[in-house]
Parts: sequence; C-alpha cells; structure tokens
Amino acid sequence: MRVVSLVPSLTEAVAVSVPGVLAGATDWCDRPADLEVTRVGGTKNPKLDRIVALAPDLVIANEEENRAPDLDALRAAGIEVLVTEVREVPQAFPELARVLSACGARERPRWLDEAEAAWSSPPVLAERAAAVVPIWRRPWMVLGRDTFAGDVLARLGVDNIHAGHADRYPRIPLDELWAAAPGLVVFPDEPYRFTADDGPEAFPGLPCALVSGRHLTWYGPSLAEAPRVLTEALRAART
Repeated sequence: MRVVSLVPSLTEAVAVSVPGVLAGATDWCDRPADLEVTRVGGTKNPKLDRIVALAPDLVIANEEENRAPDLDALRAAGIEVLVTEVREVPQAFPELARVLSACGARERPRWLDEAEAAWSSPPVLAERAAAVVPIWRRPWMVLGRDTFAGDVLARLGVDNIHAGHADRYPRIPLDELWAAAPGLVVFPDEPYRFTADDGPEAFPGLPCALVSGRHLTWYGPSLAEAPRVLTEALRAART
C-alpha cells in the first residue's frame, strides 16, 4: 500500500497508526517530526506530477484544505482519492476510522478511542466566553460559520461571535472586531503564527489566549489531548 497525504493532520494519523504506508506528504506535514517521505508541495498547490510519479494506491485529502481541481486532476490520472469532510468534532472520529481503514489499518488505534473518550465529556470554562478568533492579520480574518475550530471552542465554553457570519473565514476590520465587544480573543499559532508580541497588542485590555493551532484545528492524534491543552490556555487567559 502506497499513500500520499495532502492533509497534515491525516499525515500524522496515518504515520503513527499504519507505519510505512506513506510515500508522500505536503511540505506542511511536520508531524511526526521524524517523518521521511517525498514532499509534494503545499496543500493548496501540490505538485501533481510528483504525486503521479509516486504511483500511490491512494491520495487522502480534505474538502476544505485541498482544491477540487487538483483532486480531479489526480482522479483523471487514474489515482484513487479519498476526501474527508469534518466540520464538527463528532464527525472526526468516523472519518479518521474511514481513512485509516482505507490505508490498511487492521484495527482501530488506541489514540482514536482515547480521543473520542476525551471529547465525550470535555472540560468546560466555568463561565462561557464570547470570543473573536483571528486566523490572519493584514488583513484581519477570523473564524466565521461552520468551522471545525469553532465547534471545538464551543464545546469548551467559548462562543465564536462571528459564528453566524455568511462567510466561513470573513475579513473584518479591526475596529469592527472591537465593536463586537468580545470578552476574549483567541489566537492560534496557525495558519498565521500569532505570538505574544504579534496579535494581542491590537486588543489592549482584553483577555487574550494564545493556543496551539494543532490542537484547535487538526483532527488526528492531537484530539486526545486537545480538550485539556486548550482549556488550560483559555482559563489562563481569563485569570
């Protein structure tokens, strides 16, 4: 079995669950740290000729992270493509099981059971917080409707102020973000690498939580520890 992954979280899931089947992965696939495979470009601009040359039995992708024309081109080249769709936490578990089975896993990995158990009763903030969740700046972009990260936060007691926006990742000027009167600003470190010195200074006086983008946006082995890691960061920002 030869697999190419175009999704960092799925790369990690397959690598730790079905060792040896990955032949290629994107330049952004940095977990596990010792992963040695052919790199095939980015999630949005994969090198299709390189993927075809690897002669994979399967390419795994995601409907949000990857572009439909690229996936169609791979199918036209005779390559099977499996596309996941995960907009809410509960969707992650059957989708991960489907991917791992397609990649040759003979049994469900322990980490997947642990992840599902962790999310069956996650820790929740004592008082719910209405938050702005930037994902980019210059221009400012935030989480909008129907996102996996938004669902993760909601299950931990954080309500995304822009969850009802028409766009999934709207561009909103800073003054409008302030006008929304957030009680909390949540800064993940991906796709934009927000840091203590780059992001919170735009929201002086407001509680700001710097969180791991891997735990907020990835669906894979990180799901097992995500409720604890994220809640600790959210609670620290409000104390």
